Amino acid sequence: MTLSQDEKVLLLHFARQGLEAAAHGYPLPKLDLSSLPATLQQPGASFVTLTKRQKLRGCIGTLIAEHPLAEDVLQHGMDAAFDYRFVPVRPDELDQIRVEVSVLTEPKLLAYNETSSLLENLQAGMDGVVLQSGRHKATFLPQVWDKVSGKEQFMEMLCQKASLPPDAWREQHLDISTYRVISFEE
Repeated sequence: MTLSQDEKVLLLHFARQGLEAAAHGYPLPKLDLSSLPATLQQPGASFVTLTKRQKLRGCIGTLIAEHPLAEDVLQHGMDAAFDYRFVPVRPDELDQIRVEVSVLTEPKLLAYNETSSLLENLQAGMDGVVLQSGRHKATFLPQVWDKVSGKEQFMEMLCQKASLPPDAWREQHLDISTYRVISFEE
């Protein structure tokens, strides 16, 4: 998938609209999908990430494209304001929050036999990764690679996010999928 600069601007606008509605306690605005470019009307999966002073303030999204991309981004803009890891976003901090939108490709199962082939097949800085073991599931967007020292630390942190021991990726065969993103920010 490719997005034009105008489409990126629209998606950032929708994410910001969702965020502002959440902070003010307003309902989610309705979009006139027929007035939007076809790409934004198609099902799409996205994450909206909020930062304040370069620190994470919220990040919510989906891995599966079920809704029109424009609506998906709008909804996740609102949801990110209520990320359970943080207090809800307040109106007085809206001008300090930076919005980033990540549009995802469909996750693909990664075939690997052992730990070394898993690490070899991961492309640091490019792959978003989904880890699943039974009811335990977590994902990291590709942007997380910038915050870790390497593939092993990335996998350890992802296991912890999934409420698994940090070395679970070494000890057992996990379902690992990868995806790519187009990301852009205000």
